Amino acid sequence: MAALIFVQLALGLAAVGWRLSPAKLDLFVWHKSIGMLILALLLMRLWWRLAGRVPALPSQMAPWERWGAQISHFLLYALMLALPLTGWVISSASNVPFRIFWAVALPAIMAPDKATADLFASVHGWLATLLAFALVAHVGAALRHHYIKHDAVLARMLPWRAR
Repeated sequence: MAALIFVQLALGLAAVGWRLSPAKLDLFVWHKSIGMLILALLLMRLWWRLAGRVPALPSQMAPWERWGAQISHFLLYALMLALPLTGWVISSASNVPFRIFWAVALPAIMAPDKATADLFASVHGWLATLLAFALVAHVGAALRHHYIKHDAVLARMLPWRAR
């Protein structure tokens, strides 16, 4: 998910900064499509967490680290949900039809409205910035646990590692 999000952030920045051209439109299709993919993966991940299949944090973690992990996970999940939804509102309010990976039509969720599109574009940008910072902090914390604390926090996230 982290890798997809970093790609997503780069695509979004590239698409916004690109001159109007077929390449810009393709960048936006990739950006929006990967956003919908992240949303689908997030919903599966939330189902997995709600089903209770999340490994416990190591018992030696300090209370402040446990609290930080819970807050950062909540923030990451909230942002991963809010960003594709605000992007969907922007497309709908801008009256821009969209097909996920050029194949599956995504219905509009509201009527066209330029003021709403502009407002949500601003919110979307701020949420993306917040997600970038939260994700860097989260990855940094995982690397700290692995390379400095030498505990199993990072290893427990990897599907091919024994828990």
